[in-house]
Amino acid sequence: MRDYKLVVLGAGGVGKSCLTVQFVQGVYLDTYDPTIEDSYRKTIDIDNKIFDLEILDTAGVAQFTAMRELYIKSGMGFLLVYSVTDRQSLDELMELREQVLRIKDMDRVPMVLAGNKADLNDERKISVEEGIEVSSKWGKVPFYETSALQRSNVDEVFVDLVRQITRNEMQSVGGQDKSKSKSSLSNGYVQDGNKEAETPKTSNNRGKNLVNSPTVDDSSRKGKSKVKNKKKKGPCSIL
Repeated sequence: MRDYKLVVLGAGGVGKSCLTVQFVQGVYLDTYDPTIEDSYRKTIDIDNKIFDLEILDTAGVAQFTAMRELYIKSGMGFLLVYSVTDRQSLDELMELREQVLRIKDMDRVPMVLAGNKADLNDERKISVEEGIEVSSKWGKVPFYETSALQRSNVDEVFVDLVRQITRNEMQSVGGQDKSKSKSSLSNGYVQDGNKEAETPKTSNNRGKNLVNSPTVDDSSRKGKSKVKNKKKKGPCSIL
């Protein structure tokens, strides 16, 4: 079993807790209570591999900045959430993404962009095309529009993150093997270290990812979930 730590980031009131609880427990929270810090765990089967996910549901952008830096340092994948009914929430994600890259000291990290509350068409302020444009500016980060209420693309955003982390690990191992092979050749020895990393198996895409990203299979819905160490409820509503 592999242990992965995922971090959910975004402005207050965009539905971070709703997405997380819907994914972990299959429950929709219909009241809003600002989150300070909630930690959830879910065991899930993805591509015939078992993963134990720790998911940190964080406070809004303006609150608890020091705590958020700690989450980012320990996080392996990041779900950046905005509300399609709140333009400022998308603007705030720009700063959050830069903060993630700065703290991780990397040009690219496993990341998914999610436009939540897609069911509120009458209140929509941000179009699908704008979300795609942001995704392209970020280097074609996978982008989904989600609805915690309708459970639309909820599993898909978290599964996508897990697959990105897995690919990064396999590429890292492949790079190390190639380095070892070159070192051995320089010493007069030959090792079989030039094999390319295998990509995760995928099947028919049932999600609505609006840019290129890994496909999602139904195994993401078969994981047994459990919750522990939940410090505080973080309900929210579709404002």
